[in-house]
Amino acid sequence: MTTPRNILVFMGTRPEAVKLAPVVAALRGADDFRCTVVATGQHKEMFRQVAETFGFAVDADLDVMRPNQTLAGLTARLMDGIDGWLGSAQPDMALVQGDTTTVLVAALACFYRRIPIGHVEAGLRTGNIWSPFPEEVNRKLATPLVALHFAPTEKARAALLREAVPEETISVTGNTVIDALRIEVATQANNASLRARIDEELSLLVGADWAQAPMILITGHRRENFGQGIEQMCKAIATLAQRFSDHRFVYPVHLNPNVLVHVKRLLGGLPNVKLIQPQGYRNFVALMARCRLVLTDSGGVQEEAPSLGKPVLVMRDTTERPEGVAAGTALLTGTNAQAIVKHVTRLLTDEAAYRSMATAKNPYGDGYAAERIVERIRRYFGGLGAAGKAARAAAEAPVAHQRAR
Repeated sequence: MTTPRNILVFMGTRPEAVKLAPVVAALRGADDFRCTVVATGQHKEMFRQVAETFGFAVDADLDVMRPNQTLAGLTARLMDGIDGWLGSAQPDMALVQGDTTTVLVAALACFYRRIPIGHVEAGLRTGNIWSPFPEEVNRKLATPLVALHFAPTEKARAALLREAVPEETISVTGNTVIDALRIEVATQANNASLRARIDEELSLLVGADWAQAPMILITGHRRENFGQGIEQMCKAIATLAQRFSDHRFVYPVHLNPNVLVHVKRLLGGLPNVKLIQPQGYRNFVALMARCRLVLTDSGGVQEEAPSLGKPVLVMRDTTERPEGVAAGTALLTGTNAQAIVKHVTRLLTDEAAYRSMATAKNPYGDGYAAERIVERIRRYFGGLGAAGKAARAAAEAPVAHQRAR
C-alpha cells in the first residue's frame, strides 16, 4: 500500500475555517491522504467555535495575532510561522482558501520551498486593488504561485484565464461554503436538542420571539469601510429601524474598535436594534434562516444567504462575487445611507420585488465542491511513483502553477 499523501491545510479566519471544514473532512475520510490542519490564529476564538462545530482537530496554532497589529507585522509573523511548519511537516501539497493574508503568505512560502499549493475559491476579482482591501491584492499576488486553482464559478475561471493561468490547472468546483451550509442545515433540522439550545441562546440575545418577529440581519466590518463607510451604514440602519418599528434589526458587531465604537454610538439606544456579540457559525446560520433579508459588506454571506432564500443587500461599491448580482440574489447598494434606505424600503414594501430576489437561483454551487477538490488533488498526484517524483523534481519550474498535471 502506498504512503498517503500529506496535505497541509492552512486556515486563519472564521470564514476560512467554515469553507475548508468540508475539504478537511473529505481529505480525512480518504485512505490515500493524510491531512494536517495548521491554524494561523487570525480569528482565534471564532475559529475555535467553527472547529468545534464541524468536529475537526487542529494540529497546530501559530497564534500570530497582536493588539493593534499592522498588516506588515502580521505578514512577517505569518511568514515565519508558516515557513517553519512547511520545513518540519514536508507536505506533498498545501491548501489555502479565499483572500486573507494567510493565503498570500502561504503561497509565497510554498513557492520558496517548491511545494505545490492549491487555492480554494480562486479567481474572484473586483478589478479594484483597493476594494476589498487588502484582499483583492492578496488573491492576485497569490495566483501565479498556485499549482491548482479551485474556481467556485465559471466567471472565476474566466478571470483566471484572462490572467494567462494555464487552463489545465483550473477546476470549477462550486463554493465549499455551500457544502458547509448544507451540512449545518441538515444537522439543525435533525437534532431537536441542538435546535432547543440555539433557541435558548438567541432568545436571551435577541428576544424570546426572535424566531417569529420580522428581522433584518446585519454584518458590517470591512477594513475599507472603516470611518465614513461604517458611519453611513449605521445612519441607514437607524433610519430603517425608526421607519420599520415592527422589525428587529440584529447586528452581531465585530470586535474591532474601528467598528464597535461607531456602531454603539449611533445605534446603541434604539429599542428595536439588537447589538450582539459575534455569533458562532451555528447561531449565525439560524439567524440567516429566520431573517427577512441580509444587509452586509461581507463576502461569504453573499453566497450563503441565497441558499436560504434570503435577499442580500451588499453595502459595498464593488463585489468579487458578481454572479449573485447577475442572478438577482444580491444587490450592490454602496455605503451611502440614502441608497441603503431606499433599497431596503423597496424590498420590505414591494412583495413582488422581494419575491424576485428570494426565489432567484443561487449560482454558487450544489454543496459537493469538497469532493471535486479532493478528486482533482488525487488526479494531480496520479501515477507519480518514485520515478515520477524524481522526474518532476528535476523539471521544477520557477512558477508553481507550471508544475500542475
